[in-house]
Amino acid sequence: MNRIIVCVLLSLFGSAMLSAQVKLLPIFSDNMVLQQRVKAPIWGETLPNKTVEIITSWNKKKYTALADEKGKWIVKVDTPSAGGPYTITISDGKPVMLSNVLIGEVWICSGQSNMEMQVEGWGKINNYQQEIADAQKYPNIRLMQIKKTISTLPVTDFDATNDGWQICSSQTIGDFSAVGYFFGRDLHKYRDVPIGLIDTTWGGTIIETWMSAEALETMPALKSEVEAIKQLPVTKEGREKVYNQALENWGRAIEEKDRGFVDGKAIWAGVNYDTNEWKTMKVPGIMQEQELKGFNGIVWFRKEINIPVDWENQDLTLRVGQVDDNDFTYFNGVEVGHTEGWLSPRSYTIPKELVKRGKAVISVRVIDTGGTGGIYGPSENVFIQKSETERIELAGLWNYKIAMTMKEVPAMPRNSTSDPNTPTYLFNAMLNPLVPYAIKGVIWYQGEDNWNRAHTYADMFATLINGWRAEWKQGDFPFYYCQIAPYDYGIITEKGKEVINSAYLREAQAKVEHRVSNSGMAVLLDAGMEKGIHPAKKQAAGERLALLALTKTYGVEGVNGESPYYKSIEIKNDTVVVSFERANMWISGKNC
Repeated sequence: MNRIIVCVLLSLFGSAMLSAQVKLLPIFSDNMVLQQRVKAPIWGETLPNKTVEIITSWNKKKYTALADEKGKWIVKVDTPSAGGPYTITISDGKPVMLSNVLIGEVWICSGQSNMEMQVEGWGKINNYQQEIADAQKYPNIRLMQIKKTISTLPVTDFDATNDGWQICSSQTIGDFSAVGYFFGRDLHKYRDVPIGLIDTTWGGTIIETWMSAEALETMPALKSEVEAIKQLPVTKEGREKVYNQALENWGRAIEEKDRGFVDGKAIWAGVNYDTNEWKTMKVPGIMQEQELKGFNGIVWFRKEINIPVDWENQDLTLRVGQVDDNDFTYFNGVEVGHTEGWLSPRSYTIPKELVKRGKAVISVRVIDTGGTGGIYGPSENVFIQKSETERIELAGLWNYKIAMTMKEVPAMPRNSTSDPNTPTYLFNAMLNPLVPYAIKGVIWYQGEDNWNRAHTYADMFATLINGWRAEWKQGDFPFYYCQIAPYDYGIITEKGKEVINSAYLREAQAKVEHRVSNSGMAVLLDAGMEKGIHPAKKQAAGERLALLALTKTYGVEGVNGESPYYKSIEIKNDTVVVSFERANMWISGKNC
């Protein structure tokens, strides 16, 4: 009897395998857009050595592909001029039909937070309520959004929001890239063709993470780093072990230089340490908005309190709000907690054996690696308590002293298990799976997280563009990008002069369109914010990228998308004559 059951199960399993449907990526789904007038690749997986049949409704043509020994197959279909809707039927014996397929123009929208910033979402661009309402007018714009993920090695699979392409509507546009949407909307209005937009973005990311290992290895300064990444363990657990060991070594290296330590002991956290020369600062509060403008590094904070008699030998809970970026927290000279990451609330248990009546000292060693930092958040989140009804509020003035500046701090190890700013990680996980999907071109908005390394940006950006083109093997497809908008990243000192450093990055970006063919830069100097890194004027960014495409890619007459570019100056007595290239919208290219 058991043998009969086993045979039946094996028979059923075998039948299921023989009739298994093809497996497709989310980019091949209902509502998709295929690039017009090309041989568009379609690919997927099935059983090894199985024949797959593809039928396209626009020409009733049948294509066949033979899966390899791993079950992978690919075929290129001929696409017509823009139109639709159509269907695509894919079968290995059990058909899958993709419906409401459009033929038009496909663009990738990539970069960091200013490209990621949604129409509504966390960004809430200008006039977002009306823009969301108006999105209902453009059902022939289709949206594909890649979910955030990382990978140490190039992968071929990915996850998408809602598992595939979405029709542009008031319900779907709110969480999509605002710059991408406005770019696509303007193209749609002027060209009257379906537009497919692929949003693959991650805020706060460096350009190196969007580059392939092959591209980065062409740059001598980065080759060794790429090789080190390749040597990392394949498993997440293995990489976590490597990171933890590196973090431990880093911590010891800092302690050797931190003025608050002597022979490995945190003397600045000691109960009787003399703080007469220390200054005071309000806690909670951002350091740079108070006494330490422009500072990054390690600062010790101390607060003296009085422990009530009935708290003695009782476990206590200490809350110190949130800390940007990392903290080591002490009670009476003994470390009671340590947390990485500026978003995490700090809550530590003080063991009863440390709790004595009378004078006690709470010390927080804050490591701020960049931007603003300190102990921050609501005042009510900074306290020590015995119970819900017995607490001592800690908000107010604390003593503080600088231990090290960031220049003195050794480079912090990168967490290769979770940090998207590891070179190659986002290319591997969020771009490589899209290759070789047929596209018209790319729009890009990134650079804010490379502002302090502007001297390398032009070379890296040019290498990224050429690297992506090499991966796609579709020639020099258009690559249009946004110049980062004005924002005060802080004043740096160079050769005794104070300069606004974000200008260096914009200058580096401007060089690229002169180095790389079929590229162009949208200038956004008038669309920034003095105190915000995420300007709400995303319509301007999308429109200017669209003007570049209409001018340089589609050749629309009467449209000029290129900004004037400095050429030279000539001094004549008390007059300076500045000459520009591409100034024909002013006075036909003459000096101005």
